[in-house]
Amino acid sequence: MTDPFRVARQAFSGLLALAALLGAPAAQAQDSDHAPAAHRELQVVVAEGPANGAITLPTTGPATTTLPPARGMLALAPAPSAANAATLADLVEATPMPAQLSSELECLAGAVYFESKSESLAGQLAVARVIVARSQSGRYPASYCGVVYQPSQFSFVRGHAMPMINRTSRFWANAVRIAVIADQGAWKSPVEGALFFHAARVSPAWGKTRLAAIGGHIFYR
Repeated sequence: MTDPFRVARQAFSGLLALAALLGAPAAQAQDSDHAPAAHRELQVVVAEGPANGAITLPTTGPATTTLPPARGMLALAPAPSAANAATLADLVEATPMPAQLSSELECLAGAVYFESKSESLAGQLAVARVIVARSQSGRYPASYCGVVYQPSQFSFVRGHAMPMINRTSRFWANAVRIAVIADQGAWKSPVEGALFFHAARVSPAWGKTRLAAIGGHIFYR
C-alpha cells in the first residue's frame, strides 16, 4: 500500500527543485543589476559592411555647405530705380508699362507724346518734369490734366481734347514710361524746377531765367 505522506513529500520536493531551477536566471540577472558599473558591458552587434542607403557624416570639416542653385530657379530682378539704372535709357527699358493708366498719367504721357516724342529721352523727361513742377507750384492747376488742358498753354490741345494717339507705337510706350518716371521723380532732369519751355525755333520775349536747351526745346524757370 502506498504511503500517502511519502507521495506528498516527493511531490513537494519536486516542486521545490523546479522552483529553484526556474529562479536561478532571475537571481543571476538581479545580481548583475547590482554589479559595479565597471563590470557591466554593453554589447552592440553591427552587421559588417556599409548599411544600405546610410550616409556617413564627417566628424570634422566646415559646419556649413554652399548648395548650388536649384535647377529652374530664377533670380529676382531688382525693382527699376535710379539707384540701379546706369542711364536714363536703362531706367526707361526697365520700367514696365502699367496695365492701366490713370487719367493723370494719361494726360502726362499724352503731353510728352505730342510735345517731344521725337526728342531724346532726356528731352522727353524735361517736358514731363515741367508739367509735374507746374502741378506742384501753386501757380498752376494742381493736377497734370489741369496743367495740360489749361487754355493757351499747349498747342496740341484742341477743344479740351488730344488728337488720336498711336498706342501701338514705341513713341507711346516711351512716353508712358517717361511719364511714370517723371511722376515718381525716379530720375533727375537737367532742368529741374523749370516751369516753362518753348521750341528752339522761336524766340519769345520772355523775361525768365534760362536753364538749358535740350534737343529742340529751351527751358526756363
